[in-house]
Amino acid sequence: MNRVQHPVENGHNGGPVSRSWWIYRGTGQPLPDIRLADVLPPPPGWRTFDGGPVLPPVPAESAETDRRLGAAGRTTSRQNPHDIDMINTALLLRRPLLVTGRPGIGKSTLAYLVARELGLGRVLHWGITSRSTLRSGLYEYDAIGRAQASLGRGPAPVPAAVPDAGTEAPPEGGTGPRIGDFVRLGPLGTALLPYELPRVLLIDELDKSDIDLPSDLLHVLENGSYDIPELVRARHHEAQARVFTDDPDTTVTVADGRVRCRAFPFVVITSNGERQFPPAFLRRCVRLDVSPPREDQLATMIAAHFRDQEGRYDDMIRAFVERSREHGGLATDQLLNAVFLRTAGVREDDESWGELLEALWRELSGAP
Repeated sequence: MNRVQHPVENGHNGGPVSRSWWIYRGTGQPLPDIRLADVLPPPPGWRTFDGGPVLPPVPAESAETDRRLGAAGRTTSRQNPHDIDMINTALLLRRPLLVTGRPGIGKSTLAYLVARELGLGRVLHWGITSRSTLRSGLYEYDAIGRAQASLGRGPAPVPAAVPDAGTEAPPEGGTGPRIGDFVRLGPLGTALLPYELPRVLLIDELDKSDIDLPSDLLHVLENGSYDIPELVRARHHEAQARVFTDDPDTTVTVADGRVRCRAFPFVVITSNGERQFPPAFLRRCVRLDVSPPREDQLATMIAAHFRDQEGRYDDMIRAFVERSREHGGLATDQLLNAVFLRTAGVREDDESWGELLEALWRELSGAP
C-alpha cells in the first residue's frame, strides 16, 4: 500500500500539524495522481463486507459540489486537525460520522469536502423529516403503479439503458410487468450497493426524525445489507431484477431481492443537538462536535465562492463573528449573502446598508 505524502498543515494554534496516517487531509481539493484504492487500508475484519458483483465508480456531481463548496481550485480548507482526525477515523473504521453543532456552521459540507478530495463521486443526500422511515431511505415500491400496469391502465416505466456492472438484464417476456420496474432505491439503499470504493452518504438533520429511526438504522449500518421484500417474494420468477437507483438515469440489477455492500459507505450524519440518541446508536458512530468557524475559515469560504475577493471583507468577517457571538450563533450563509450584495454593487456607505445588514444578520432564534 502506498502512503500519501502529506504537506504540513496548520493547527488551531498556528503550529504545524502532520499526521502520517491521514488519508483525507481537509484541503477540499482532489488528491493529485493518487487512487484512493491504492492508499486506503483494508477495513477491520469485523467491518469487512463481500457484496457483488462490483459496481464501477460513479461520476461526481460537480455543479452541486461547486454550489456548496465553491469552484474546485479555489477551496483551501483550514479545518482543525481534530476534525480531520475524526473524519479519517470514521473512514478507516468504516463507521458513520455523527457530526453535531449549531445550525448553519457547515456540518453537511463535510460530506462534499470528503467526496471531492477523495474522488468518491456524487454525494447521496437523505434529508430527514419527521415522516422519514428506514424504508424510505432504502427503497420505494410503487405498488399502485404496478397494479395499474398489470391491468393495462398505464405503461410500465422503462429503466434507462445504462450499464450495471456487467450483469445481464432480467429476461424479457412474462405475463405482466417486471416488478423491478417499480422499485427505486433511496439514498441509503443506493449507498449500500456493492461499489468498488465507498459512496458518500449524507444523512442530514437526523434529530428531526421520528424517535425510532436511529434505532431502526442500527441493523442496516451494522450489517451493510438489506432485503427488498417485494423482490424476495418474486425471486422464483424474477431472480435478477433491474431497479432504479437514487442516481439520475441509473439502474442496477439486484439478485434474489438482497443488497449487500462491498465498500462500506462514508456516512455523514448531521444533528443540531436538539435531541439525544440511543446509546447503542452512539456506540456505532464516530462523534465529531463542530465548533463555529474561525475568522480565517470564513475568509477561506469567501475566497472559494467569490473570485479575487480574498482579504477585501476582513472587517465584515470580524463584525459577523462578533454579532454571531452576541446573538447565539449565525449561519455562514448569512455572511455569504452580505458579501454577495457588496459584490453586486451595494456600497458600505450607502444609507440602506445598515438596514440591509440588520435584516440579513437577524438572529436564528426567530425573535423579531
